[in-house]
Amino acid sequence: MNPYRTLPKIDQLLNWPEFDGYSRPLLLEAARESLEALRARIAAGESGAIPREEILRKVEERYRAKLRPSLQPLVNATGVIIHTNLGRSPIDPALFDEARQIATGYCNLEYDLEAGRRGDRYDHTAGALRELLGVEDALIVNNNAAAVYLILNTFAKGKEAIVSRGELVEIGGSFRIPEVMAASGAILKEVGTTNKTRIADYERAITPETAMLMKVHKSNYTIEGFSAEATMEEISVLAKERGLIDYYDLGSAYLPDLPWGLGAGEPPLGRILERAPSLLSFSGDKLLGGVQAGIILGSRELIAELKSNQILRMFRVDKLTLALLERTILAYRRGELERIPVLRMLFETPLRLRERAEILRGRLPIPAEIAESETYVGGGTMPGRKIPTVVLALEGDPEALEKHFRSRRIIGRIEKERFVLDLRTVSEREFEAIIDAAKELK
Repeated sequence: MNPYRTLPKIDQLLNWPEFDGYSRPLLLEAARESLEALRARIAAGESGAIPREEILRKVEERYRAKLRPSLQPLVNATGVIIHTNLGRSPIDPALFDEARQIATGYCNLEYDLEAGRRGDRYDHTAGALRELLGVEDALIVNNNAAAVYLILNTFAKGKEAIVSRGELVEIGGSFRIPEVMAASGAILKEVGTTNKTRIADYERAITPETAMLMKVHKSNYTIEGFSAEATMEEISVLAKERGLIDYYDLGSAYLPDLPWGLGAGEPPLGRILERAPSLLSFSGDKLLGGVQAGIILGSRELIAELKSNQILRMFRVDKLTLALLERTILAYRRGELERIPVLRMLFETPLRLRERAEILRGRLPIPAEIAESETYVGGGTMPGRKIPTVVLALEGDPEALEKHFRSRRIIGRIEKERFVLDLRTVSEREFEAIIDAAKELK
């Protein structure tokens, strides 16, 4: 029998009783795609007559796939804590529950409850930041790239912003400081060299057209060996002497002293603020451990100017972002650092990691070896700085294991020709998913 004749016509297939209640447009798409794929199999000689049950299964699989959300939860077993590809900083479930009422109902986003009139959406989180950090004012935008653009456009449009050549960085997604500056209307003025820039280089470069001295965190690389750079403190002093704005694009920021010597050369936010830069910006979802946002700190006058820039509306954050960020900041204020998942993972000791690795290995149905290893903070923070960790190295073909676990939404890494699960970024509530995936290998 001609195998093509075993394939039903579209209008017949749509009326199969198994598809009662299905969305007609989606079913039509799934049916067309499934029949095309089956015809291709027949044409390639890979299949003869195709039974009705298989056709039904193929259509249903495609139909369900079209209704499945693209964003899926994953188990991060890579050991990279702030993994940009995997969503950066996770949010504590209990903290998220606190913000749930804001997201699912009405709130006083732009309403002053005391005065009974329109309020400012930025006051909520800005107030928490002022009290936590002792700054004059703060402004929240949708990410740090937006913060950089807004600051440059507001204060240096058509004017010079002086930056060290060694800080003209490119970070993930081809975000380049020179291109952002050009788009903002600021005139980039490079000083120094790639490996050495001194404060005297900034001083010589200042002209009547200069509006800003800018320092950029190098994010995902370091310069070692014969090198030097002007400190933010030196830049701030010079800017104030010349009546200019000094701005530090910090990229990421952290509050408590970090373990593993990570703070060497990169002080916590409190110590940076002691140097009183005019403006400072950083991400809310890196080492701070909150939701994606760009946080700008500065004087009341400068923040007020930023708010008056019409471009700000393009970078405006929604009520859920503000609610989550405010609750993260309040957790810091209460000293509840255990509610910041990034800090929990970062501070966990190798001894505790080994204990959890023993528990997981004891429940795995396949052989695994516990080993010491190293990992990174990630997210363009602490470039090149390694932190100790503990991994489970699974026995078997590493490429096949990586593919199998990835198909079950568990992302590990291949290290020394072994597939490993890094316990630094795996919580105990995720053990069941790993165990279930391992059982399928038996």
